[in-house]
Order: sequence, then structure tokens, then C-alpha cells
Amino acid sequence: MTRSPAHPARAAVVVVGSINVDQVVRIEHRPGPGETVDDSTIEYHSGGKGANQAVAAARCGASVAMVGRVGDDPPGHAQRAALSEEALDVSCVAVTEGVPTGLAIVMVTPDGENSIIVTPGANRFLAPTDIDAAAPLIADAKVLVAQLEVPVETVEHAVAGAGAQSVVVLNSAPFRELPAPVLAATTVLVANGVEAAALAGRPVGNPDDAFDAATRIVSLGPRYAVVTLGPLGAVVLGARERAHVPAREVHVLDTTGAGDAFVGALAAALSKGRDVVDAVRVGVDVGSATTTSRGARAVVPDDLRRELSRPVSP
Repeated sequence: MTRSPAHPARAAVVVVGSINVDQVVRIEHRPGPGETVDDSTIEYHSGGKGANQAVAAARCGASVAMVGRVGDDPPGHAQRAALSEEALDVSCVAVTEGVPTGLAIVMVTPDGENSIIVTPGANRFLAPTDIDAAAPLIADAKVLVAQLEVPVETVEHAVAGAGAQSVVVLNSAPFRELPAPVLAATTVLVANGVEAAALAGRPVGNPDDAFDAATRIVSLGPRYAVVTLGPLGAVVLGARERAHVPAREVHVLDTTGAGDAFVGALAAALSKGRDVVDAVRVGVDVGSATTTSRGARAVVPDDLRRELSRPVSP
């Protein structure tokens, strides 16, 4: 396993997570058991929850470092180069020899909805030792972002290494049981309706359900709970905050990566000093815009990009 030399710069946002190639198959409908669906088309895009979130944060104007693993194969080298082209610090993106880069098979129907199968590949080998190698970046970050497409013990080690000043954003996707210390150390836990239902032990289908689930999630340790609801926007709950942020009305082409765009934009806004409710608004706007384009990488509206470039008023 090889690694690039350590990068001397520090990043406002550090993302610990997965890097994948997305194989996107566009189909008229999802096949049932034993059914063959033909006349589909296939596309290849950059992906992985961690990488998508890192790119979204960078496109929102944050300085970003990525901590992850790719395989020693052409897709891995291409994904590392693609992240570098987004002005991300990839000095802590390691190459895992003899293992393929992560792959996501994404089925997208005409309404833009998707179903995803992930083969972890090199993501499975992201280890606590990788976190140790990135320790200075993680300790100095304004915002640390993690998700669960990499081993939970690695996420736990990263969260434990966050600085006292760091905001820890944890995206509970895909859903995994989380150790109590991770939940206690999380500043903002972001979950979609399915993940929030699993965490709270109750169904989530609307904003009222989401607030109920968020109440349960906050009781588990996070300071804030954010539940994303697709076209219904998102809710955020904290000790003094309770808000429903509606989504922009857009023509949905592909929902792939919208949740990742939300998380990355949220992290960027928090790194720029926005309060959590305003950061959720930024996340909702970027997530909505991302559904208007094919692929999993974030689309940031020009007006929002300009807004994020301005200092926050005291």
C-alpha cells in the first residue's frame, strides 16, 4: 500500500470516506425477480459518498482534504486525478495494491429515482492507520465529515481525533449501528428518511415524522439532528433550533448524489461560520440543484456560490 507525501497545507473541511466509480444504468423500470430489462443505456461517473461530499464542499468554496483509498487500477488513478482537479488535497488518498477501486452500480428510472448496489473494493481497507497518517489535517479541521461506506472502526477513530474546535458532521449512510462514543462526539448527524427511521425506530414520511425521529436521534448524543426528505426539503433539530427548510422546485433528472451534495454543502457553509439552520438551507439548495444534472457530483447555483463567497456578518 502506497501513499503520497504529506501535504503541508491545512483544510477547513476534511472528509473521511469512500471513493467509487459509478456505473449508471438508465432503465425504464426496475426488473422484478427473473425479469430481464433491455434497451438500457450505461454511463460512467465519479462517485463514492465521501468523494461526492468532498467535491460538493470544494465547489461551495471551502478548502477540502480527502482521506480515503482507491485501488491500484486505472479507475483508481482516474478518481484520484479527478479529485485533484477539483482542487482537493489528495495527499491522504492512499492506493491499495491488488484491490479494485470501489464500484457502485446505479439504476436510474425515468422519474430520476435510483437504486444502488455498492462493491466496496479499496474502501473496505481504509483503516485507523490511515486516520493516524492524516491526524494533523483532522485535528486542525474546522469541519470533519464522515459517512459509513468505510469501516465503522475507522470512522470512530477519525471522530475521536477531531480537534476541540472541530464541527463533526456524520452522515449515517448507508445505515450501520453506531457506537455510543461516535454518537456522543457528533455535532450534526445527517440522515435521510430511511436512515432516520432505522435510528429512531419509527417510520418517517413527512416533516412531522422527521421531527419526531430527530428528537430521538438527539437523545442518542448528537448535538443536532438533520433529516433530509427529498422534495420536502429537510428538518433540523437542536436544543434551541427547530426548523423545516423546504426544497427548491426543480425539474428532477437524476437524484443520484443529491444527499451527498447536501452534506458537502452543509459542511462548507459550517466551515464559513454559518449557523446550522442556514447551513441546512445551503445544503437543501445544492441538493435540489444537483438533481437537475446527471451523475453524483454537486451542482452549485451561481447565486449561492456568490453568497458563500461573502463573509458572514457578525
